[in-house]
Amino acid sequence: MTVKITHTDAIQSFFKEAAGFGNDNGSPRLKSIILRVLQDAAKIIEDLDITEDEFWKSVDYLNRLGGRSEAGLLVAGLGIEHFLDLLQDTKDAQVGLTGGTPRTIEGPLYVAGAPICNAEARMDDGSEEGVATVMFLEGQVLDTLGKPVAGATVDLWHANTKGTYSFFDQSQTEYNLRRRIITDAEGRYRARSIVPSGYGCDPQGPTQECLDLLGRHGQRPAHVHFFISAPGHRHLTTQINLSGEKYLWDDFAYATREGLVGEVVFHEDGARGVAGRYAELKFDFQLQQAVDTAAELRSHRPRALQEG
Repeated sequence: MTVKITHTDAIQSFFKEAAGFGNDNGSPRLKSIILRVLQDAAKIIEDLDITEDEFWKSVDYLNRLGGRSEAGLLVAGLGIEHFLDLLQDTKDAQVGLTGGTPRTIEGPLYVAGAPICNAEARMDDGSEEGVATVMFLEGQVLDTLGKPVAGATVDLWHANTKGTYSFFDQSQTEYNLRRRIITDAEGRYRARSIVPSGYGCDPQGPTQECLDLLGRHGQRPAHVHFFISAPGHRHLTTQINLSGEKYLWDDFAYATREGLVGEVVFHEDGARGVAGRYAELKFDFQLQQAVDTAAELRSHRPRALQEG
C-alpha cells in the first residue's frame, strides 16, 4: 500500500515555508498562489502515483514549451483560455451584465501599435495578389440598444493565406494584416483585406506533442481577431470564425461560439472593382456599457510590442 504524506502537518508546514510564509517580505497574494500550487502538485503526484521519470519528463517539457514560446498556445489548446471566458460569463450573469457580442479567446498573436485609420483601411500589403482572395469586411459597432457607437476603435488582425501572422512571420511586412480602424459617425468600419487561412500547431512543436498524446488535432478554422473599444463601453475581446470551414466547430482552441460565425459570401460580379472572385463579410458588434473606467480597458496580459 502506498503511503500518502501530502496531508500531514509536517509536509504542509514545509510547503508554507517554501512559499515564503516564514517571512514578512514579498507578495502575500503570490505566496498564497504558490502554496496552493505546491499543495495541488503534491496531491497529483501522490494520487496518480507519478514516477520520477514522468515528473522530470514534465519538467523537460515545460522547458521546451517555454523555449518555443508556446505556453500561450498550449493554454488555448487545453481549453484553459476558453475556461476563463466561461468563468467571466458566469460572473457577468450573476451581476446582471448580459447582452452584447460574445467574448472569446485572444490567442497569443496580437501585436500592439498597428496603423490607425479613419472609418476604412486596406489591411494587406499586396504581396499575395493573385494568390489570395480579396475580402471586404465591414459592419457597425453598436451599443446594446442598437445605437451606433461613433469613434470606437476596431483593432483587428488575422493570418495570411499560409496561416501565419506578421511580426511572428518575419517574411511579412510590418503590420501586414493588422489595423486599427476608428468608426465613423454611424459606427461603421470598413476594411479591404484577404481571406485568411486556417492553420495548425507546428507538427514538431511541444503543443502538438501534447495534443498527439491526447489523441487530438491542433487545427484552427480561418478567423479574424478583434479588440473593440470605445469610451463609456466595456472592452470586447473576440473573433469572427469564418463560415464553411472544416474546423469551424472543431477548433482545437475552443474559440468558436454561437454568435461569432461570420457568413462569407463570394462574388464574381466585378461590383467591387476587383477582377475575378472576391469575398464579402459583414459583421456588427454590440458593446456593453462600462460599469467603470477599468472596464473600458483590455487586460494587462503581456503582449508583443507593449503600448506604453
